[in-house]
Amino acid sequence: MNTMATAKKTKSKKNTVDDNAIISLYMNEVLENNEAPKNAYIFCKNNNIEESDFYAFFGSLEAVKQDIWVKFFENAVATIEKEAAFESYTDKNKLLTLYFTLFEILTLNRSYVMYALKENHEGLKNLKQLKEFRNHFKKYIVDKVKSEPSESFGKVARVTEPVYAEGAWLQFLFLLKFWMDDTSKGFEKTDVLIEKSVNTVVDLLNTKPLESLFDLGKFLWKEKMQ
Repeated sequence: MNTMATAKKTKSKKNTVDDNAIISLYMNEVLENNEAPKNAYIFCKNNNIEESDFYAFFGSLEAVKQDIWVKFFENAVATIEKEAAFESYTDKNKLLTLYFTLFEILTLNRSYVMYALKENHEGLKNLKQLKEFRNHFKKYIVDKVKSEPSESFGKVARVTEPVYAEGAWLQFLFLLKFWMDDTSKGFEKTDVLIEKSVNTVVDLLNTKPLESLFDLGKFLWKEKMQ
């Protein structure tokens, strides 16, 4: 009797997981079923994990969705930090590196990203699952991308830093929407747009923003006409 009980217990034993495993299981379930699990109980049952293990890492499925985007960003930063010369880059090249690296990671996970973003009907700017990603992104812009202002500019630095970070975030959302609609080979049009548009945010702190905006406008108009 004891042997049978032990065997039954062993057979029904749940998997032990961590946050990365939960994220991987969640993304796989979404892609395989083309829909998100209805609640944490169903998700845990489908993936043979204990609810207590799930709640040790996430308070809800919404938290999982948010952390997926944070992991995307953390992976991008880890990749960037392998470049020893990154700290010596100009603002423009730091921003280019960040954007290109982020979109490389998003492209590797495009099927999930497309599902997650198309599930939203309120516009990218109001997407709840991007909340923590946005916070990490803006902090990184201020801490790592934006150079120290010149001495003559120092008095308004506290005002311009959040403006610069918000401008970079809005630009990222614009690029994200473009990338979602991009049907070019290897998403090469998105790469061109990143190159064309990055000057717009950088030049917010310089004297020639209109020139960059005009150049960006010409590019976008050309894309619409094709």
